Amino acid sequence: MAMPDQRDARFVTSEAASAIAGAVVVVDVLRAFTTAAYALAGGARHIYLVSGVDEALAFKSARPGVLAMGEEHGRRPAGFDFANSPTELATADVRDRIIVQRTSAGTQGVVAARSATRLWCASLVCASATAAALRSAGLGTPTYVISGWSAHAPGSGEDDVATAHLIERARLGMPLEATATARSVATSDEAARTLVIGPGHVDPGDIERAVAVDAFDFAMEVRRVRDGLRLDRVAPR
Repeated sequence: MAMPDQRDARFVTSEAASAIAGAVVVVDVLRAFTTAAYALAGGARHIYLVSGVDEALAFKSARPGVLAMGEEHGRRPAGFDFANSPTELATADVRDRIIVQRTSAGTQGVVAARSATRLWCASLVCASATAAALRSAGLGTPTYVISGWSAHAPGSGEDDVATAHLIERARLGMPLEATATARSVATSDEAARTLVIGPGHVDPGDIERAVAVDAFDFAMEVRRVRDGLRLDRVAPR
């Protein structure tokens, strides 16, 4: 799949993200940063983002009380408390808990974006809040890391591209086209691939929750702290 033509913003793969400075948004709508948003909306204190399953389990083991969520090849790894499921996190009691998240696409993009001046994670549920955070940051034209896109997988990442375009329209004050975007994501190849993974790893309601445009009024910003890459809920200014 070719990268989309966009008047202002840049769209890149995770592999191309390492040298990009300025405002960077890593997009993963199905499902990493939809799941993260539901966890933060449910009162989670912080989410630490890592690249490996073993790294997540080591982080959890070293810090009593930490919960692990995420997936490997779409499935919840052994030792993880939660799958990469927004439906599961929407009903879980994670108030004031610290979570470590590992996914095959979204968290990989965050780890790759090591040169970003400021770094956000985004999905449709926090799209307009992310756009507001970008405007407030004053860093100019953002770069969107399309975490689900790979040059080796034709057609991949279309759900994340559609999400990034909606955020960019919000940033520029254009009509969101929310209904059309939600339909595009819900009927994407990635949505179909996700749903066939099955119980224990995917809830049938995950796609519906993922396309709830602007369900939340906060952005999610990554901060580099002593313990790693920490994702925080941030109210737009």
